[in-house]
This record gives sequence, structure tokens and C-alpha cells, in this order.
Amino acid sequence: MTFTLYPAIDIRGGQCVRLVQGDYGRETVYGDPVAMAKRWAAEGATWLHVVDLDGAREGRPVNADVVAAIVRAVDVPVQVGGGIRTAEAARAYWNRGVRRVILGTAALEDKDLVARLLSERADGVAIGLDARDGIVAVRGWQEASGVRALDLGRQLAALGAQTLIFTDIARDGTLSGPNVAACAELARATGCAVIASGGVRDIADLEALAARAEDGVCGAIVGKALYTGALNLRAALARLGGGAGAPGEGSAGGVRSGAGGKAPGGKEGAPC
Repeated sequence: MTFTLYPAIDIRGGQCVRLVQGDYGRETVYGDPVAMAKRWAAEGATWLHVVDLDGAREGRPVNADVVAAIVRAVDVPVQVGGGIRTAEAARAYWNRGVRRVILGTAALEDKDLVARLLSERADGVAIGLDARDGIVAVRGWQEASGVRALDLGRQLAALGAQTLIFTDIARDGTLSGPNVAACAELARATGCAVIASGGVRDIADLEALAARAEDGVCGAIVGKALYTGALNLRAALARLGGGAGAPGEGSAGGVRSGAGGKAPGGKEGAPC
């Protein structure tokens, strides 16, 4: 397994923005999302994590054209979430070159949809588990579901999910450090590859997550730390040994973890 860094590009109103703890009232604007995508790719990113914030609130893709422009502009794979709640929306993104779609609200409310998309393209689907105090939040983090992230993760793993993205909402945009223990627990409980999100502030945080690769923690999404300059992407990749390998081909251009080819729970080659 490899450990992959995912620069985050959150889109609202056609602009690249950062929120604090998912609060739409606490927004910082960073300009053109396509320009940001080009910047991170030029600095060595081998995946990009894109979120349509407007789509997450409205329940349908809103910034799909901006996402497509990002895909055309860079030669690295892109995963996208936000408002993907129908098979048609997921397929439309695949058809426009998105490598992986992220199901959040739909993962909780429409298991038939999840199963159908996983059967069509298992490595083209990631499940977003966004939680406050371990409880999944949906609809752009605006509503608490009452469902534990661990329980939902187990259910979705049984449907064939391979990759989970775990966001600790309380840490997102705060530079307070990632919830390493929760990510490792989720990976062990589900047998899925888990990408950590929320709170990453420096290389030490990334090293702490990468150290849990044998549990199944396979990557980290980094947002505010990159945008504020607290973390330098080139330096992080160099420190962790990233940047080698073809994107999407096993190594994903990520950091070699030293873990074997089988993820916990026996899933061969769970993608990160």
C-alpha cells in the first residue's frame, strides 16, 4: 500500500475557497480553481481532491463544468464529491474524466445506488464519511444523521466499498491535527483503505498518518495547511518519499508505506 497526498480544491460560486469546520459563513476565497489545480500538479501532486460545495448543499452537481475544466487542465487523476446522489450524476463525472466519485449523503440514504455504482466501477467510487463526534453528518455537513461512522463504514464495506474518506468535521480547516486514531480504527473495522481528512497542519501529522498504513490508512487530504503556507507540498512529498510511480497505477504517485499488497480484511489492492 502507498500513502498518497491529496491537495484539496473546494469550489463555491465557481471560486476556490476554504471553510472552517464546514461553516459556509467562515469562508476564505483563493481564486481560480483551475489555476490552483495546475499549481498543485506542478508541485508534484499525483491526485487532486475536489469538492463542489454548492452541490453538497443543493443535492446535485452545480460546478460540474469547473470540475471538468480541472480534469482537462491537469495530467493527474481527480476525485470529486458534492451533490452526487444519482447514478446519472456519477456516470456524467466518469464520462468527463473524473477518476473517482465520492458518495456522502447518498451513501447513507441510498444503499441501492451505492451497490449499483460499486458494481459498475468499484475503483471509481469512494465513500465520504464526514463525522462530528463519530456521528455522520450529511447534506453538506448541515444535518446530523444519528448514525455512527464505524457502523456505516462496515455496512458499505459489505456492499463492496474499497475506499473510505474519513473527515473529522471539528478539525476541518482548523490546523489542529488529524484524528489519527479514528482513521486507523475505521480502517481496521472495515478492511477498507481510509483517506484521512481534517486538521492536517504539518509534515509531522502526515508522518503520523503514514505510520498507520498497516492498519489501512492510505492517504491524507490537505487543504488549509497548503493554502496558508504552513505546509509546502514539494517539501512534504520529498520528506515522505512521494512523487514516484504512474498516477493511478498501484503507487498512485504516493508514499510507499511498507505494508503488503493486501489491505486489512483481505481486500487485494484497495485503491487509495
